[in-house]
Amino acid sequence: MFSHVRVGVSDYERALAFYAPLMDLLGHALKFAEPENDWAGWKPADADRPLFLIGGPFSGAHDPGNGQMAAFLAPDRATVARWHALALELGGADEGAPGLRPHYHANYYGAYVRDPDGNKLCVCCHAAEG
Repeated sequence: MFSHVRVGVSDYERALAFYAPLMDLLGHALKFAEPENDWAGWKPADADRPLFLIGGPFSGAHDPGNGQMAAFLAPDRATVARWHALALELGGADEGAPGLRPHYHANYYGAYVRDPDGNKLCVCCHAAEG
Protein backbone atom coordinates (compact mmCIF):
# COMPACT_ATOMS: atom_id res chain seq x y z
CA MET A 1 0.00 0.00 0.00
CA PHE A 2 2.75 2.47 0.87
CA SER A 3 5.93 3.38 -0.92
CA HIS A 4 7.36 5.13 2.12
CA VAL A 5 6.56 6.95 5.32
CA ARG A 6 8.73 9.84 6.43
CA VAL A 7 9.01 11.22 9.96
CA GLY A 8 10.49 14.67 10.45
CA VAL A 9 13.29 15.14 12.96
CA SER A 10 15.12 18.19 14.28
CA ASP A 11 18.44 16.47 15.10
CA TYR A 12 19.51 13.86 12.54
CA GLU A 13 22.28 12.26 14.61
CA ARG A 14 20.06 11.94 17.69
CA ALA A 15 17.24 10.50 15.58
CA LEU A 16 19.53 8.01 13.87
CA ALA A 17 20.82 6.83 17.27
CA PHE A 18 17.20 6.41 18.42
CA TYR A 19 15.74 4.70 15.35
CA ALA A 20 18.61 2.43 14.25
CA PRO A 21 18.39 -0.01 17.20
CA LEU A 22 14.58 -0.04 17.05
CA MET A 23 14.55 -0.86 13.34
CA ASP A 24 17.20 -3.51 13.90
CA LEU A 25 15.09 -5.15 16.62
CA LEU A 26 12.22 -5.45 14.12
CA GLY A 27 14.55 -6.90 11.47
CA HIS A 28 14.51 -3.89 9.15
CA ALA A 29 17.70 -3.19 7.21
CA LEU A 30 19.24 0.25 6.86
CA LYS A 31 18.91 1.06 3.16
CA PHE A 32 20.81 4.35 3.33
CA ALA A 33 22.07 6.98 5.74
CA GLU A 34 23.08 10.36 4.36
CA PRO A 35 24.22 12.65 7.18
CA GLU A 36 25.12 15.33 4.63
CA ASN A 37 21.45 15.43 3.62
CA ASP A 38 20.01 14.79 7.11
CA TRP A 39 18.08 11.67 6.19
CA ALA A 40 18.12 7.89 6.48
CA GLY A 41 15.81 5.05 5.50
CA TRP A 42 15.09 1.45 6.43
CA LYS A 43 13.45 -1.33 4.46
CA PRO A 44 12.15 -4.79 5.21
CA ALA A 45 14.93 -7.40 5.18
CA ASP A 46 13.35 -9.20 2.22
CA ALA A 47 12.04 -6.32 0.09
CA ASP A 48 12.97 -2.86 -1.18
CA ARG A 49 9.73 -1.24 -0.02
CA PRO A 50 8.02 0.13 1.89
CA LEU A 51 10.61 2.45 3.35
CA PHE A 52 10.56 4.15 6.72
CA LEU A 53 12.46 7.44 6.48
CA ILE A 54 13.68 10.02 8.97
CA GLY A 55 14.82 13.44 7.90
CA GLY A 56 15.00 17.11 8.65
CA PRO A 57 12.03 19.32 7.84
CA PHE A 58 11.74 20.56 4.28
CA SER A 59 11.32 24.13 5.50
CA GLY A 60 11.03 25.86 8.85
CA ALA A 61 11.18 24.13 12.21
CA HIS A 62 10.14 20.53 12.85
CA ASP A 63 6.58 20.06 14.15
CA PRO A 64 5.43 16.55 15.16
CA GLY A 65 1.80 17.35 14.42
CA ASN A 66 -1.33 16.15 16.13
CA GLY A 67 -2.90 12.92 14.95
CA GLN A 68 0.01 11.52 12.95
CA MET A 69 1.53 8.23 14.03
CA ALA A 70 3.77 5.62 12.44
CA ALA A 71 2.93 2.07 13.54
CA PHE A 72 5.34 -0.85 13.13
CA LEU A 73 4.45 -4.53 13.03
CA ALA A 74 6.17 -6.85 15.48
CA PRO A 75 6.27 -10.62 15.00
CA ASP A 76 5.09 -11.34 18.55
CA ARG A 77 4.11 -9.76 21.85
CA ALA A 78 7.53 -10.26 23.40
CA THR A 79 9.05 -8.11 20.65
CA VAL A 80 6.47 -5.39 21.36
CA ALA A 81 7.61 -5.33 25.00
CA ARG A 82 11.32 -5.33 24.09
CA TRP A 83 10.81 -2.56 21.50
CA HIS A 84 8.92 -0.37 23.98
CA ALA A 85 11.57 -0.84 26.67
CA LEU A 86 14.37 -0.10 24.20
CA ALA A 87 12.61 3.03 22.93
CA LEU A 88 12.42 4.34 26.50
CA GLU A 89 16.10 3.50 27.11
CA LEU A 90 16.97 5.45 23.95
CA GLY A 91 15.21 8.61 25.11
CA GLY A 92 11.64 8.04 23.98
CA ALA A 93 8.68 9.02 26.16
CA ASP A 94 6.04 6.50 27.19
CA GLU A 95 2.62 6.97 25.57
CA GLY A 96 1.17 3.58 26.49
CA ALA A 97 2.74 0.45 27.96
CA PRO A 98 2.61 -2.87 26.11
CA GLY A 99 -0.74 -4.57 26.43
CA LEU A 100 -3.89 -5.77 24.77
CA ARG A 101 -6.08 -3.12 23.19
CA PRO A 102 -9.31 -5.10 22.67
CA HIS A 103 -11.17 -2.00 21.52
CA TYR A 104 -9.20 -2.39 18.26
CA HIS A 105 -9.63 -6.18 18.06
CA ALA A 106 -9.29 -9.17 20.37
CA ASN A 107 -5.61 -9.87 19.59
CA TYR A 108 -4.30 -6.32 19.17
CA TYR A 109 -1.24 -6.06 21.42
CA GLY A 110 0.55 -2.74 21.18
CA ALA A 111 2.71 -0.12 22.84
CA TYR A 112 3.16 3.60 22.18
CA VAL A 113 6.04 6.05 22.54
CA ARG A 114 7.09 9.49 21.41
CA ASP A 115 10.51 9.80 19.84
CA PRO A 116 12.89 12.53 21.09
CA ASP A 117 11.25 14.97 18.64
CA GLY A 118 7.74 14.23 19.87
CA ASN A 119 6.65 12.05 16.92
CA LYS A 120 4.18 9.39 18.07
CA LEU A 121 5.08 5.78 17.31
CA CYS A 122 3.38 2.48 17.85
CA VAL A 123 4.59 -1.10 17.69
CA CYS A 124 1.97 -3.82 17.57
CA CYS A 125 1.28 -7.48 17.02
CA HIS A 126 -2.03 -8.74 15.66
CA ALA A 127 -1.44 -12.44 16.25
CA ALA A 128 -3.07 -14.46 19.00
CA GLU A 129 -0.64 -15.76 21.57
CA GLY A 130 -1.16 -19.38 22.38
